[in-house]
Formats: sequence, C-alpha cells, structure tokens
Amino acid sequence: MCTGSLLPAAAGLLRGRRATSHWLALDQLPAYGALPTGERVVTDGTYVTAAGVSSGIDMGLTLLGRIGGDRLAQSVQLLTEYDPQPPYDAGSPDKAPADVVEELRAKSRFILR
Repeated sequence: MCTGSLLPAAAGLLRGRRATSHWLALDQLPAYGALPTGERVVTDGTYVTAAGVSSGIDMGLTLLGRIGGDRLAQSVQLLTEYDPQPPYDAGSPDKAPADVVEELRAKSRFILR
C-alpha cells in the first residue's frame, strides 16, 4: 500500500491495528488510531499494509501465499525473478546515511512544519 495505508487509517479501518507505511508517512498513522510498525508487510486481521513501493511486491507475494499456498507464491516469485539485491544498503532510515534521511525528511510533504 505504500502511503495508501493512510486512506483506510483515515476511514477508521485501522484503529487499534498494527499497520505500516512509507517511512516518511509512518508518523501519520497514530493520528488515525493505527499502531505504526517499521515492518515491510503487516497483516492484522483482514488488513494488509506495506511499507513502500518495493514492499508492495512483498505484500503481493504474502497475499498469494495465504490464498494459493506457499508453493504458488514461490513459483510466482521465481517466474518473476524477484530476488532483491539492491546495490546499496540504504533501504530504510535506520540503514541510510543520516544526512540523506534528514534531507528527505526536510523535503517531505508528510512532515508538518
């Protein structure tokens, strides 16, 4: 869902539920009663949220595994050759250089000034 988790949260559907979102928008979830977590994919009841653009693929595979079984999800992962090996280890604010994180926070539309 990336930042799309803010929509069901704003509708009250994630109240009291664990949810994730893009790291720049994660701090917005508590305003809607959701319990934010930095996990890439979160399943809470019938709701599934994903943390960012690439975690949407993880979410799709997670749902496919739940619906069609692990073997089907593994087959789809293999057929799409989804084997993330990013050239940099900067895929979360905990891993990225602090100055890069701060620069992006300063430019974010999700950070209220």
